[in-house]
Amino acid sequence: MFLRLAQQHRQFVQDLVMNLQALAIVLERRGYPASCYTCGDQMNSASFMVSLGENHLIRFLVSDYGITWTEMRDDRELMKLEGAEAVNQLQELANIVKNFVGTPKNHKTLAKRT
Repeated sequence: MFLRLAQQHRQFVQDLVMNLQALAIVLERRGYPASCYTCGDQMNSASFMVSLGENHLIRFLVSDYGITWTEMRDDRELMKLEGAEAVNQLQELANIVKNFVGTPKNHKTLAKRT
């Protein structure tokens, strides 16, 4: 049972890493500075970052050890989420990007709704 759960977790992390890479590409194409770095070829961890303008930065880290969403403005941490809450916040960002039609000069529009 535990071996199966470990394998499912590894697959989940790999899927998440692939989706982070795709999200970084979409954001870059829309003019937002974004990056997604992975460690090695196994895709078992990644560091995703995007700047939404006006010193507004989002960092999402994923590995076998955990998942973290950190949102910062002016080098101050606004919000830090872990686990499922972090993934939900990432989904909200992806939904905003998916529904957003505009130019990079509208950075404020892409910022998370509160």
